[in-house]
Amino acid sequence: MKTLMIAAAFGLAATAAYADGHATPMVMAADQSVANGMVSADKIVAGENGWMVVHRTDADMKPGPVVAYAPIRAGETSDVAAILTEEVKPGEMLMLMVHAEAGGTQTGIFEYTLGAKEDGPIKPDGKLVMTVITAQ
Repeated sequence: MKTLMIAAAFGLAATAAYADGHATPMVMAADQSVANGMVSADKIVAGENGWMVVHRTDADMKPGPVVAYAPIRAGETSDVAAILTEEVKPGEMLMLMVHAEAGGTQTGIFEYTLGAKEDGPIKPDGKLVMTVITAQ
């Protein structure tokens, strides 16, 4: 019983570490079909509540217009899905990026527009937290 309680305490401590933002932020996703009007990430780790934002991109790897977004929790979230707001064709590249829920005027409302500070991208060590996939 004592071993079980110690294991449970370690498990709670690990969960608290994710919630406190001590995990390295990341986005994990693979090339996927978008025929169903959705795009998803297998796993996202974020230090705070925010957004998975899907930008168009190309070989230059610069974030372009937003075509989808979905809320994410602080810590680790699996299978985050966002509904596309415009058509994405097979072969097009998409950048799945972590944005903060900060700087806007309303909590829980995605307010970012390209280049704005409201609900903008997080940049630990000056780098975007993102991955690029190709629509199938």
